[in-house]
Amino acid sequence: MFEPKPSDLTKRKCTVLRGPSSTRPMIWLVENKDSKAVVKDFSSNSAIFRNIVGRFLIWREKRAYKALRGVKGVPQFYGASGLAIVTQQIPGKNMEQLESYDMIPPDFFEALTDLVKRFHERGIAHCDLKRAPNIILGEDGTPYVVDWAASISKREFRFFPLDFIYRRFLEDDFIAIIKLKLRHDPESVTPEQKAKYHSRSRAELVIRSIRDRLRAFLQRIA
Repeated sequence: MFEPKPSDLTKRKCTVLRGPSSTRPMIWLVENKDSKAVVKDFSSNSAIFRNIVGRFLIWREKRAYKALRGVKGVPQFYGASGLAIVTQQIPGKNMEQLESYDMIPPDFFEALTDLVKRFHERGIAHCDLKRAPNIILGEDGTPYVVDWAASISKREFRFFPLDFIYRRFLEDDFIAIIKLKLRHDPESVTPEQKAKYHSRSRAELVIRSIRDRLRAFLQRIA
């Protein structure tokens, strides 16, 4: 088990995957014997940001991982402190890396769709699948979805009119897959999927506007 306290990171063999910015945490790769983990760490951010926004995001992501415990395709949750969260490191390549030189298995998008359905059944929408680095093709051939800081739960959006926005986020998770298919395997996209990807009703535009502002806020601070 990995120790999630930021003060413990210097005692382990660590690699910085991404340095901190004013609104983004530091990301560490931590080795422990024969295993590796990823640590998202807000301890280097400003005091106000890390203690208000950072702790809030760690709490949200921790909640998502607990709700999704046991779902294959979601990294294992190892632990969290107030300012850091530790999750399984997934060996493989993300969709951004795959765009340039790798072939995607023919059943990848079907498996990814099934994975999205499984976490929707747990009442969680990811909300940020259009970011290619959040989807990984594991070395085992399995799709994995990472970075749950922007996710939302059905429970917190269960009342009108938030329930409409939640359903829109669920739909967006699937539309993100269509977008990836259009980029990587356009011949597999059906006319119905293309229509869904391009559809824009007036009510939907209003919901999308609210959704996009919420997503932009969550992405900016995640």
